[in-house]
Amino acid sequence: MKKLILCLSLIGLISACNNTTKEAVVEEEIATIENTLEYKSFGDSITMDNAVDASKILAMLDGQDSLNIKVKGTINSSCKMKGCWMKMDITDDQEMHVSFKDYSFFVPKNLDGEEAIIDGYVRMETYDVDYLKHLAQDAGKSQEEIDAISEPETKLSYVATGVLIKS
Repeated sequence: MKKLILCLSLIGLISACNNTTKEAVVEEEIATIENTLEYKSFGDSITMDNAVDASKILAMLDGQDSLNIKVKGTINSSCKMKGCWMKMDITDDQEMHVSFKDYSFFVPKNLDGEEAIIDGYVRMETYDVDYLKHLAQDAGKSQEEIDAISEPETKLSYVATGVLIKS
């Protein structure tokens, strides 16, 4: 009888421990879902996991041509015409241009100051004058500002396959 009570107690204890583990996993999954619900998704479905702060991207790219990386940062602006690109802060005085792979999706046109997580790759790219003028026009800049663009620029370019924007 003692062995039966001991055995039943052990089964109860193991079952209780197992339920605690399952409850912890379920609670973690619920927290992940709740966090994801705070974001709107564009392009490929991505998660927030392992996103690197945008301020670290220059140091991580150092010495490499390009880098596949998930980045979290603040959007400075987005294309006012279609939502076909956005600019993201990487330092206090520097930003990177973000486009969307194969022009396959767009983001809202009014993203100034929003938080985003982007997944894709980054590289340094030289933009010619015509493209810079096109970007300025899409951004709603004045004709005077557009005409003042006279030299190519080399800056960070990010091609995103998926985007999460905090709602």
